[in-house]
Amino acid sequence: MLDTELHRRWFIIFAGTTAVTGLAGCTTTPPSTDGQGSGGESTSTDSAAVEGDDHHHDEAPHEDETLHDDADDHHHDEAPHEDETPHDEARHVHEELLEAPVGHADVAMLTSSTGEHFEPHIAWVDVGGTVTWVNESGSHTATSYSSDNDRPQLVPEGAETWDSGLLTARDETFEHTFETEGVYHYFCLPHEFVGMIGSVIVGTPDPDDQRALGDPPTALADPIRESIAGLNARIVDVLTHDE
Repeated sequence: MLDTELHRRWFIIFAGTTAVTGLAGCTTTPPSTDGQGSGGESTSTDSAAVEGDDHHHDEAPHEDETLHDDADDHHHDEAPHEDETPHDEARHVHEELLEAPVGHADVAMLTSSTGEHFEPHIAWVDVGGTVTWVNESGSHTATSYSSDNDRPQLVPEGAETWDSGLLTARDETFEHTFETEGVYHYFCLPHEFVGMIGSVIVGTPDPDDQRALGDPPTALADPIRESIAGLNARIVDVLTHDE
């Protein structure tokens, strides 16, 4: 009887202790999967992570990125190179390549940023060859230095002279066929005083026998005489380069 009562009391005490322990375990709130407890408060670990992310996104751009952008802006703002030249200026070449006479030659009549000029300055054709002048810009004439045109005679004796009249339309042309060997000088009537003067060599004449290659006539203005003297030097060089 006493043993039975004693065992019953131990059983009651043991059962009570187990129940209290189980109750304490059930009242402990486990952390949720989103890092918050049942009351919705963030854990200290998640707070630190969020602050770290905010600090990362608020950082200023790296210095080398800024320098790269500045370099790009500087590159796009650069001025054009000085060696870039207009089309007309590139065509204005004083030293023509004259190697031998040809059957036909074209000469452009130009007004450009470099002035008014014939291009090339000197044409070289065969006896019986033809020169065609093409008005590419401005208004010009191709007029021989001859008494027929009220100028000193700077064409071979007995040779046919010419005057194109004023060419004003773009691509308007004038041509002349040369039947007499020799050196011919000609000019543009509106632009003679600014040096728009050209020459035609016909065949392979002896430079010592050419009226046009003598001293430029004193009746002409000094700027015109200087232009003719420059052409004469070039023509003599062409006709004597094989000697």
